[in-house]
Amino acid sequence: MSTPLLEVQDVTRTYAMGGVLSRQRFDAVAEVSFALEAGRAEIFTIVGESGSGKTTLARMILNLVPPTAGVVRFQGTDLATIRGRRDRLAFMRQVQPIFQNPFEAFNPLKRIDRYLFLTARHFTRARTTAAIEDHADRALRKVGLSLGEVKGRFPHELSGGQLQRISVARALISEPSLIVADEPVSMVDASLRVSIVNLFKTLRDDLGVSIIYITHDLATAYYISNRLVIMQKGRVVERGDARAVLSAPQHPYSILLKNAVLSPDPAGRGALAATDPQDQASLEA
Repeated sequence: MSTPLLEVQDVTRTYAMGGVLSRQRFDAVAEVSFALEAGRAEIFTIVGESGSGKTTLARMILNLVPPTAGVVRFQGTDLATIRGRRDRLAFMRQVQPIFQNPFEAFNPLKRIDRYLFLTARHFTRARTTAAIEDHADRALRKVGLSLGEVKGRFPHELSGGQLQRISVARALISEPSLIVADEPVSMVDASLRVSIVNLFKTLRDDLGVSIIYITHDLATAYYISNRLVIMQKGRVVERGDARAVLSAPQHPYSILLKNAVLSPDPAGRGALAATDPQDQASLEA
C-alpha cells in the first residue's frame, strides 16, 4: 500500500478561553481524520460555517500551527518533525496556500511581479533574471494571464479576480503536489466565481494537483469536489462522495446547511443541480 499524499489522523487543536493562564479550554478542531491518496489528484473539500474549525484545520495542514493531539503527515513525514530552513522550504515547495482575500495577500506598496519573482527564486533552480521571469510567465499562463499583463503593476491596478488568479499562479511556480485554498472565492465577485472554481478543476485534471478546498459555499463544493467533510464546532459530522452527501445529507446539521443555503432547482433536478457547464449560472447567484 502506497504512502498517502496527506494523512490527518485524530487531529485536535485546543485553545485557552480568556487567555493563556485560563483553565478553560475549547477544541477548535476535535479528532478529525482523513487522507488523500498519492498519485490520484482530487479536490477534497472541507465545508463549514464560520467557527466550524475549518481554517484552523487548514493552518495545521500548512504547518502554521501544531496540533494539540494527533498527527498530520505529508508524504509520510510527520509535520512536527520538520525543522530548519531547508526542511521547511522543501515542505513549502510541495504544499502551497491560497488565501481568502486577494487584496490582503499582496502588500499594496509592492509590485505584483515581485511576489512571483521571489517565489521562483526560492522554490526553483532559476537564478538568472530571464529564467525567473520565464517561471513566472509560465505559471501566469496556466491561469489565463501573462507576465506582460502584470509586470510592474501594483495590486490596486488589478481586479479581485485577477489578483486571485495571480495568487494561484504564485502557488503553481513551485509545482506543488497539494494546494490548500481557504475560501478562495468568497471575496471575488459572483461573476468571477465560476472561472476560479473551473481553474481548480483544470489544476486537478490537467496538472495533477490535489486541492483542499475550504468553503462555506455548498454550491461550489458540489460542483468541483470529489470528496468532502462537513464540520460543525470542530468535529466532522458527515463525510463521503461530495455529490452523494450534498444530494442526500444525513446529519441534521448538513440538512440544515443545505436547506439554508441552496434553493430548490426549478427544473426538478434537485437543490444541487450545478453539475454541467450549462448549469454554471446557478453558481453565480
